[in-house]
Amino acid sequence: MFTVFAPAKINWSLYILDKRLDGYHNILSLLHCINLYDELKIEPAKDIEVISDMDIPAEQNLVYKAASMLKEKSGIQKGSRIMLNKAIPTGAGLGGGSSDAAHILMGLNKFWGLGFDNKELIMLAEGIGSDVPFFFHCPMALVGSRGEHVEPLIIDTSYSLLLIKPPVSVSTLWAYDMIRQERLIGQNLYDKNQTLPELTKKGFEINNIKLIYESLVRRDFSLLQNIVNNDFESVITMHFPVIRKLKNDLLDLGACIAMMTGSGSVVFGLFQERRDAEIASRKFTSFWHAIVDTLKNNDN
Repeated sequence: MFTVFAPAKINWSLYILDKRLDGYHNILSLLHCINLYDELKIEPAKDIEVISDMDIPAEQNLVYKAASMLKEKSGIQKGSRIMLNKAIPTGAGLGGGSSDAAHILMGLNKFWGLGFDNKELIMLAEGIGSDVPFFFHCPMALVGSRGEHVEPLIIDTSYSLLLIKPPVSVSTLWAYDMIRQERLIGQNLYDKNQTLPELTKKGFEINNIKLIYESLVRRDFSLLQNIVNNDFESVITMHFPVIRKLKNDLLDLGACIAMMTGSGSVVFGLFQERRDAEIASRKFTSFWHAIVDTLKNNDN
């Protein structure tokens, strides 16, 4: 049996730009892996089989899709039984499904002895989901376009985070549609056939993300408070006010910053000391929560 661990991620910044002709959105985001892992156990089998407690049809399961695509590309006649043990909640903005897909490509490449390099695997990953290519570049990267443009970044310091998930899950497709509607209504352009206009200059957003990265490297907590960003927050908190309340609660309990990750619904608070995160976590026993650390380049 061969075991692979797939980490979750958080977004320190997420800008949603224009809608593309292929239906996706161009984004700019700073992603960072954390030490919250799904476990994938691989053993020999005649066909591709995924076993988990998730009630998802095989054709919608990203692990099954990734394994099937790799088998087809390689032409290998083997299969694998994949046992997926989830620790990363779904509908949370933590990238669990994307990480699982990326890491099963890496795991099966070794398990089947295929010898593909990362570049070949990433080409497959791009056809699975927008966040999947990022997970070949952990722990941190600047991500652009619809997610396939990834610029790895070096990070040698770690941060303690308290993650909280309210009892709601958010569909990424729904979240993008809500963003599109909000922006078009704001410009009196609400028309299902219109494309989403780019509201801000790309250069500003890149510079802002670079400033966030530099602040993380320097552990400049005071500057981070004013520059982190998630374009999804305004619309998601409008529909789920509990997310706004959790952000405010985290700040009241001493978090340096509090923000939603991805399209939600998980909110994370950044604490200067892990002990402070542990104390704050006692206030959220009625919610799914976890204390995690961001990964560094030397972490295995």
